[in-house]
Amino acid sequence: MAEKDPFELAPVKQYTNLSDIYDDSADNETAKIVVERGPQLGEAVDMYGDLETAEDFGYVNRGNDIRLKSRHIQFIALGGTVGTGFFLGIGRALTQAGPLSLLLGYTFTGVAIYAMMQCLGEMATWLPLPGSIPHFATRYVDGAMGFAVGWNNWISCALTLCTEISAASIVIQYWNGADDINAAIWITLIIVVVLCFNIFTVAIYGEAEFIFASIKLISIVGLLLFAFIIDLGGGPTRDRLGFRYWKHPGAMKAYISDGSAGRFLGFFSTLVNAAFAYAGVEMVAVAAGEAENPRKNIPKAVRRVFWRILFFYVLGTLAIGLLVPYNAQQLLDAQKNNEPGGAASPWVIACYRAAVPVLPSIINAVILTAAASTGNAFLYTGSRYLYALAQNKQAPQLFLRCSRRGVPYVCVLTTASISLLTYMSSTAGSTKVFTWFQNLTSITQILTWLSISIAYLRFHAALRAQGVDRSSSLVFKSPFQPYTAWFSLIFFATIALFNGFYTFPSRTRGFDASGFVTAYVALVIYGALFLGWKFWKGTRWVRSQEADIWTGKKALDEADGHWQERRPRNFWERMWVFIA
Repeated sequence: MAEKDPFELAPVKQYTNLSDIYDDSADNETAKIVVERGPQLGEAVDMYGDLETAEDFGYVNRGNDIRLKSRHIQFIALGGTVGTGFFLGIGRALTQAGPLSLLLGYTFTGVAIYAMMQCLGEMATWLPLPGSIPHFATRYVDGAMGFAVGWNNWISCALTLCTEISAASIVIQYWNGADDINAAIWITLIIVVVLCFNIFTVAIYGEAEFIFASIKLISIVGLLLFAFIIDLGGGPTRDRLGFRYWKHPGAMKAYISDGSAGRFLGFFSTLVNAAFAYAGVEMVAVAAGEAENPRKNIPKAVRRVFWRILFFYVLGTLAIGLLVPYNAQQLLDAQKNNEPGGAASPWVIACYRAAVPVLPSIINAVILTAAASTGNAFLYTGSRYLYALAQNKQAPQLFLRCSRRGVPYVCVLTTASISLLTYMSSTAGSTKVFTWFQNLTSITQILTWLSISIAYLRFHAALRAQGVDRSSSLVFKSPFQPYTAWFSLIFFATIALFNGFYTFPSRTRGFDASGFVTAYVALVIYGALFLGWKFWKGTRWVRSQEADIWTGKKALDEADGHWQERRPRNFWERMWVFIA
């Protein structure tokens, strides 16, 4: 008899009550542990299979006051990873492609990001596990993909941590006197601060991100208002800009080639740049494993990603395209000479052109805050990816060790140790190292989003094959599925395959070997991880009927009934509930 196609969605019995699927005795035992000893230990028993192992290793925490609270999750979703890509990286995309290409590139990428986040939100509310993404790929697709995406994500987070620390050391040199101090001193200071935010309790990380995100949110709203006022002629020069720079020098700049082909390539080049700016948007799902009431807070956070994309990236790129022409000499010189700090930020250039000299130092301080915040966020995320790999037995079991406060300290220290690579900045030059890390992390991030889209397609198939009705059983049901997932998959696959187009020989330039390696080395590493694990462990494609969509769910379902519902008592409390 021929083996069934693994993509076949065989309809089976429809369950009306998910508790019918559980074994009653095991379910009652898990419920007892959750009630008597808290959801932290209950989840650990559910994951590891026995109480002794759970007590030996410990588990990440969501069961008491040292968890991530609702306001932490909401502000992480809104501004947690808005970093140097928004303030610094956006300038290179402008000078390379022009304002319209910049706006279109960030908008199209934002649409694909939102589609991907809908997929991830649905999976993360069904099973809000620490690290989440490697779990989903392993359970629904193939153990080899879980291994590849887990280590790819960890490498991406570790390198982005280096990127942001390097960027922070650049930014500090903007102020007089700081450039005379060796960058290694600033790097050491930033590493110690970020490590302290992560090593003690997850609540400290959450509070730090809440404060950092608040600063970024206020600053970005202020910058958008500033752009609106200056564009309409409300600045000291009283010069009304309108869409002047979209006419002269133009809305789209040709890149590599001439004419329409060159303008298209300029637009396409902004997509990779946008990937770096959007990096870490999936962090909300990673934090789901340590969040209070995740099945209420994660859907809310996922929906708010839309507003983050619209207000920060779409309106932000529009504002920059109105205020600064792509041939602004000050911006081009800053990029060419690798000038430190916010000197290469189009926001700073806009302030100088508008004759508002007090703002550049303020913006530089915000950029420094953003770099430290993003470094903090990626240290947290990288450590949880490593923890998820250990749970899947795709990393040494040593990484399962948690402190009494629920921090996987071995994972945190290991991820933080990679930040020592940033000391290359003190010899090779901070700006040059920042560019190296930015190029490497953009494609690893795209591969993560690709993997999420594939995992969702298999999750969607598994729900149908195992008789779970999405309409009645899911806390968060993403719309237009599975077409939304297919759209994000095709979009990110296209960028990953053609991101190195600029390295190939043309009429005006030869083959760029170093650029080719930078553009495609991440694909090679991902492929090597996937194939290496597949051949070593002999993993196979997970059939929809056999996909593990249940392990870990019992304790989470039991814990749902124990979260306290906060009811606002007046107008101000209702406003705070709406915001956070």
